Amino acid sequence: MAETLSSLADLKEATAAPAPEAPRYVQKLDKDGRAYATGKRKNAVARVWIKPGRGQATVNGRALDAYFARPVLRMILNQPLVVANRLSQYDLFINVSGGGLSGQAGAVRHGIAKALTNYEPELRPILKKEGFLTRDSRVVERKKYGHRKARRSFQFSKR
Repeated sequence: MAETLSSLADLKEATAAPAPEAPRYVQKLDKDGRAYATGKRKNAVARVWIKPGRGQATVNGRALDAYFARPVLRMILNQPLVVANRLSQYDLFINVSGGGLSGQAGAVRHGIAKALTNYEPELRPILKKEGFLTRDSRVVERKKYGHRKARRSFQFSKR
């Protein structure tokens, strides 16, 4: 028969297990000293490489300002770098495909944040708190049969 426990302290000692430690994040670099990450948003996928440099960024072989012409999109891209205070310390090499410009900008932001955590693991809590490491899972709802759009129905006519 099982032993009898006389107090809560005895119960605590009987079921005590060592608390698991928080996972340790380590720097992940390729042979060229770059950190890589993949970012996603809607249907866009961005592959991002970062390495120490002067803050130059190329997207699909073009300058960042030429590819993302709208200031709002460039602001979205720079958010992880601004929060981490690393705006002109890294060169960015980005390949992005799929979706539209807004989805691509969100994918690049996600990729930059993940690449920053691969290069400097101590930045993870800052970027995590701001929500840059979470993939935005919102996508366009599909069209249903018998409807004009995803939820909009045809106009009802009584007569």
